[in-house]
Amino acid sequence: MSHATSPSTHRCYGVRRVCEEWGLPRSTFYAQHARQAAPAAPAAKRGPKTTSTDEELTAHIRQVIASSPFLGEGHRKVWARLRAQGIRAAKPRVLRLMRQASLLAPSRAGHPGGPRHHDGTITTERPNEMWGTDATSTWTVDDGPVMVFIAVDHCTLEAVGLHAAKLGTRFEALEPLRQGIRRQFGAFMADSAAGLQVRHDHGSQYMSHDFQVELRFLGITSSPAFIRAPEGNGVAERFIRTLKEQLLWVRTFRTVEELRLALQEWLITYNEQWLVERHDFRAPAQVRRDLLATEVAA
Repeated sequence: MSHATSPSTHRCYGVRRVCEEWGLPRSTFYAQHARQAAPAAPAAKRGPKTTSTDEELTAHIRQVIASSPFLGEGHRKVWARLRAQGIRAAKPRVLRLMRQASLLAPSRAGHPGGPRHHDGTITTERPNEMWGTDATSTWTVDDGPVMVFIAVDHCTLEAVGLHAAKLGTRFEALEPLRQGIRRQFGAFMADSAAGLQVRHDHGSQYMSHDFQVELRFLGITSSPAFIRAPEGNGVAERFIRTLKEQLLWVRTFRTVEELRLALQEWLITYNEQWLVERHDFRAPAQVRRDLLATEVAA
């Protein structure tokens, strides 16, 4: 409008006259004109500036993954380990950078299931209220197929016992529980584990007469899961998946004895360093210590 020509004087109206007629300050006109003339700025992240660039944070993420004693940890545990090192970053940002750098473990979508027999919860509020036990198999070079038995606490997710044996008998299935009784209750005698429940499936080892008799001798209540409902023993099932991904599927063992020693070594590493999300990314052994300290203080 300021460049328009007056039909009577044949002169431009000018910025001053146009702004006076429109009731606008000339500073507004010049500011708008400067914004239109300036080159467009590249899009930037909103909010306060972060302490690390994406490249720097990606390097920190790679260092955390490389130094972790475990494999295939997701973005939540990577975020927790970064936070423990004093490196602050939002979980969505860590997920984005790990996805861009192809640092996420491959996964596959599950299939929707039908109605479940088990709709409640199997976790507990205190340790030594319920343990889950189950078995899996692996292969050794010299001894061939081997059975691996486990026992895990439903509260802290702490491994209380691990055992490997050539034969998967009912007596071998009892060994993880015996290890846990000695570690957690201090003695192996009649009613030494009174008040404890053991969750197991309907495998022949666990439903055998000898297995059930020893549970009763120790004061343990047998708690079998529903038939055809593995989620009823989900704590033990999930622990076995972790055991496979972190040890059984990534190392080769020549003998049963070599595997047995590796299981005991890995048990300590898992209990002291594995991060449990539902416990605010604390290790299972630390969760137990914190709960016991709270009970003593109360």
